[in-house]
Amino acid sequence: MVGLKKALVLVGGILLGLVLVGFILPSEYKVQRSIVISAPSAKIFPHIVNLKKWQDWGVWFKRDPKMVIEYSGEEGEIGMTSRWMSSTQGNGEMTIIAFEENRRLIYSLSFPEMPKPSTGEFLLIQVEGGTEVLWMDYGDVGMNPINHYFAFLMDYMIGPDFEMGLDNLKMVSEAYL
Repeated sequence: MVGLKKALVLVGGILLGLVLVGFILPSEYKVQRSIVISAPSAKIFPHIVNLKKWQDWGVWFKRDPKMVIEYSGEEGEIGMTSRWMSSTQGNGEMTIIAFEENRRLIYSLSFPEMPKPSTGEFLLIQVEGGTEVLWMDYGDVGMNPINHYFAFLMDYMIGPDFEMGLDNLKMVSEAYL
């Protein structure tokens, strides 16, 4: 009986420690990746601003070809929205909230299991040899200490997807030259 009590106290102490560490971890996160594409921004931007074209280069669509996707709003315009349902990639919604033609796109991204939407952004910067495409996603997961662990791990969780997506965007954009 004494051994069981010690085990319960130990488990309780570990759980309490994890919760306390969760409060110390930041609630904000930012994931950022970039690539140089050998094409002018005017050839790249249409693949980003039209959410339907994300199926040509986004890794999530390739992982689940059975993903159900609905679009609303004018293609390539502020307010265009993409909603998806996937048994393997999750459910979510993305809406274009601002853009500067051939230079910048900002979108809101939300998932049912996350307390707040994140903001995603593409910057297209002319550089020698083409266009640098910078893709970021940033947000705040709120006060829940468990969600702070997600914020802490966000770069690890979606950074590789951004890298693969940018590689695919490069292939698609350079193929149209």
